[in-house]
Amino acid sequence: MDTVLILKTEISQTSISDVVELLQNKKSKTVAICNANTLVRSYKNIEIQNKINNFDIKAPDGFPVAMSSKILYKNGQKRVDGFNVFHETIKSGLENNLTHYFFGNNKRVVSLMIENLKEVYPDISISGFSCPPNLPYDELCKEEYVMDLMQKHPDIVWVSLGFPKQEEFISEIVKKYKIDSNFVGVGAVFEWIAGTKIKAPEWLANLGMEWALRLLQEPKRLFRRYLIDNFLFILYFIKQYVSK
Repeated sequence: MDTVLILKTEISQTSISDVVELLQNKKSKTVAICNANTLVRSYKNIEIQNKINNFDIKAPDGFPVAMSSKILYKNGQKRVDGFNVFHETIKSGLENNLTHYFFGNNKRVVSLMIENLKEVYPDISISGFSCPPNLPYDELCKEEYVMDLMQKHPDIVWVSLGFPKQEEFISEIVKKYKIDSNFVGVGAVFEWIAGTKIKAPEWLANLGMEWALRLLQEPKRLFRRYLIDNFLFILYFIKQYVSK
């Protein structure tokens, strides 16, 4: 899949339908859902940058990343967000009995999410879930935490550990073990589907204002991400645009 360089991250030129098709028809693929925070952190940290760039798909999640791709490369790129990738993959996979495994977050959130998913998709095939303790990503890759996942051989493992931990975990586990599952880092998607956090409506996300609602819900945790990193993203983007 073709990529374009935004800041220092190789963002895939892709669509929601492309990602869904890959997750249904391929094995052992990794997907990173990349927003402005992802690109800023990758810009400043070579280790994170290398791990993200080694993913099979680096999807342009969020208005700033998609718009930057469109401006820099005139490619008409649209948002490829984790929420819609998640739902469309489940919906499309019902015919093929695609199996899903959920890793991360906490039991309350995951239980609520599964309950809500089964209401919308009664035929969904869930092979299992795991909500490990809050440990460094390399600790989570130990057999005691991933044995259940490996024994069940799900088609897709959805990971909700937050950035960059979920991407570091995915990068490490596919390197450490021979696993034929696809892995996707989806962050807050578990909580949105569980209903424990409010998902911004699509029209607000398309205006590039989804961050405002998330900041209102978690100001202490997300202050730096949205008020500092978003500003840095604009500065780094201008630098790249001017130097083209």
